[in-house]
Amino acid sequence: MNRLQNASSPYLRQHADNPVDWQEWGDQAFTQARDADKPVFLSVGYASCHWCHVMAHESFEDDEVAAVLNERFVPVKVDREERPDVDRVYMDAVQAMTGHGGWPMSVFLTHEAIPFFGGTYWPKDDRGGMPGFLKVLDAVHRAWTSERDKITATGARLAAHLEQTNALAGPTGPADADLAAQSAAACVYAWDDRRGGFGNAPKFPQAMTIDFLLAHALRTGDEGAVRAAIHSLDAMARGGIYDHVGGGFARYSVDADWVVPHFEKMLYDNALLLRAYTHGALVAGEQGARSRFRRVVRESATYLIGELCHPDGGFYSSTDADSEGVEGKFFVWSSPEFREVVAEAGEDPEVWATFFDVTEGGNFEGATILTEPRPRDEDDEEFDAAYRRVRAALAARRAGRVPPALDDKVLTSWNGLAIGALAEAGAALGETAWVVAARRAAGFVRDNLMVGGHLHHTWREGHGARVPAFAEDVALLAQGLLCLYEADGDPAWFAWARELAADADARFAEAADGAPTGAYFATAHDAETLLTRPKETWDNATPSAASVMADVHLRLAALTGEAEHAARAERVLTRFAPHAQRAPTGFSELLRALERYLGGPVEVAVVGGPDDEATRRLVAAYRETLRPGAVLAVGDGDGDGSTDVPLLAGRERVDGRPAAYVCRRFACRRPVTTPEALRAELADT
Repeated sequence: MNRLQNASSPYLRQHADNPVDWQEWGDQAFTQARDADKPVFLSVGYASCHWCHVMAHESFEDDEVAAVLNERFVPVKVDREERPDVDRVYMDAVQAMTGHGGWPMSVFLTHEAIPFFGGTYWPKDDRGGMPGFLKVLDAVHRAWTSERDKITATGARLAAHLEQTNALAGPTGPADADLAAQSAAACVYAWDDRRGGFGNAPKFPQAMTIDFLLAHALRTGDEGAVRAAIHSLDAMARGGIYDHVGGGFARYSVDADWVVPHFEKMLYDNALLLRAYTHGALVAGEQGARSRFRRVVRESATYLIGELCHPDGGFYSSTDADSEGVEGKFFVWSSPEFREVVAEAGEDPEVWATFFDVTEGGNFEGATILTEPRPRDEDDEEFDAAYRRVRAALAARRAGRVPPALDDKVLTSWNGLAIGALAEAGAALGETAWVVAARRAAGFVRDNLMVGGHLHHTWREGHGARVPAFAEDVALLAQGLLCLYEADGDPAWFAWARELAADADARFAEAADGAPTGAYFATAHDAETLLTRPKETWDNATPSAASVMADVHLRLAALTGEAEHAARAERVLTRFAPHAQRAPTGFSELLRALERYLGGPVEVAVVGGPDDEATRRLVAAYRETLRPGAVLAVGDGDGDGSTDVPLLAGRERVDGRPAAYVCRRFACRRPVTTPEALRAELADT
């Protein structure tokens, strides 16, 4: 039994019975390494990582490997989701050493936590051109004992390289319409116009790129941008990356046709895709696509709330790719079982086998991953009723299988994404229950991850809140709360988002000569000191704190009229503009913020009682389409706290009737009282 049995991370607890003498990241491990004159072996992964499980089974559960690790190294396990700062520092090192990265990540460190050799997955023995892990351990041990001077020199050079890379040097650039147009053109060029998505296999959903293209198309009328976005959404919704039985999306597709997914489901992917499909449903010009996207939104929101939600409202992190030790076993179907279930539901097995492309040979190791190769008429009510019956029957049968493992830790940053996505989806589609779910998640974070007035990164039942918040937590929660405020009008969410934005700037923002540069560090000024202090730069699997803070400050500038918010957003945009120009799909959330900047600010204030039907009609008119450059503030203005939001201050009803004010930079037009008049005003902004 090693020292992980009391860890809060489900991933670390998966390794508690390994014969490897694991311990968690901390001073104790490095003190032990120094006293014993051994290098540290750092292994980083996460609970739903398939290849992490493979390496664990092949090597970390193996007595021979464990004996070598325990004798010659100090083994340390890290959950990358619990400690993204540690993961970021050493992933940068592995990429610098090998030219690529991934998980599981395996790094050898000196007593001073300086990396000198690393990689990702190694099999126990030589295989497929890869050296075996035992051979790697032996080579590292020999170098440590006989070539320490070379290790020290290598580590010093690598540390200097990481520090230089992290400095993010270089000129700023104009954040203007030309940058947006060039970036959109580059994204459209990367679009797979036959199969949807961007680039080649493996294909990731790239929800942020889709969101940017939709916003750009709305502002400019760029038909290529909207085609690429809508086609990609459609292809993913009909592919195997989408769970046609339970809803929600897998992490990525192994193939270019979206058929074979990597089966783990991540909260952040599903939150970002829920947001993108909501926006797609508002923008799509073709009725079938609009209806299909609305269905995907409904099914995905139901999945999040039904499968990934703690009873008190917070959202869990992920589910595994494997069940019973087999990748995808929970999700795939044999032809006989599929046909049996459909027949029991009273439907024609041949019709539905054709619809979901179920064949005897299958499309994945002899079984079938359900897909929808030919789009259906989403507005055919009779077909839809049959679809629901078949889907319910398949779900009931699948519920009897052993499900993939659940990573039940709650991360503030990913919950911020879910709060924002559910709030937006609920407001756009008129689903109050989703807004309520977003509200409950925000309350969960407030009640469980705010301790002593300080926000934390991770929480788990029985372990409480752990690890001080990172920049991603502060930024994504602030963004989610502003979306929630627009959905339910509670000024408490606005006030909390405002406090979080101030905290981000006080404790995470980089400054030069006393002035903010536009960059944000991943860790707070008073956080644990690591080899380097990584910055939040590009939009990877999740949006970077810098990109999100640009959006947060632009929203706050519109809601408050405070010029400093706009100035801070502009600094972020100009700081990263040259990088976005070189790699637009790596800065898609930043470019989405740029579209807000270019298309706004449009400030819409609706004054009226929340239960007044006239108020609801005005709000519904605003929500009929995506408005990337606008903000919405709704309040009665009659002792309900709504006037704590500056945009609502001084606004009054018109002749006792609810009224809408459309403003630009706090210069407002005459208020209107009908949805038709509001639509006309918005069309003229």
